[in-house]
Amino acid sequence: MNTRFRKRKAYGRLVVPVLAFACLSYFGFHAWHGTFGLESASHLEKRRLALVTQLDTLRFQREELERRVALMSDGSLEADILDERARYMLNVARRDEVVYFNHQVN
Repeated sequence: MNTRFRKRKAYGRLVVPVLAFACLSYFGFHAWHGTFGLESASHLEKRRLALVTQLDTLRFQREELERRVALMSDGSLEADILDERARYMLNVARRDEVVYFNHQVN
C-alpha cells in the first residue's frame, strides 16, 4: 500500500490572509473616500454651512421686501414709499433734486 503525501506549498497558507487584506483594503478605502465616506462628510458639512449662510441672507432680503410691501399695501399707502417707487420706475426727478441710484433689488 502506497500513500502519497503532498507537500504543502508555501503560498497556499497565504491565500486567505491576502484575500482578507484585499477585502479590508477595498472596503476601508471606500469607507474613507467613498460617496458617503468620512472625507465626504466634511465636504457636506462645509456645503451645509455655506447654504445656511445663503439662507440667512435670503431670509433677510425677504423680510425687507415684505416690510416694503406692507408699507405700500396697508390700505393707508405711505406717500414717501409711493413717491420713491414711482420715481425709480419712471426715472423721474424734480429740477432741484439730486438722485443717486443704489442698484439693489427693491
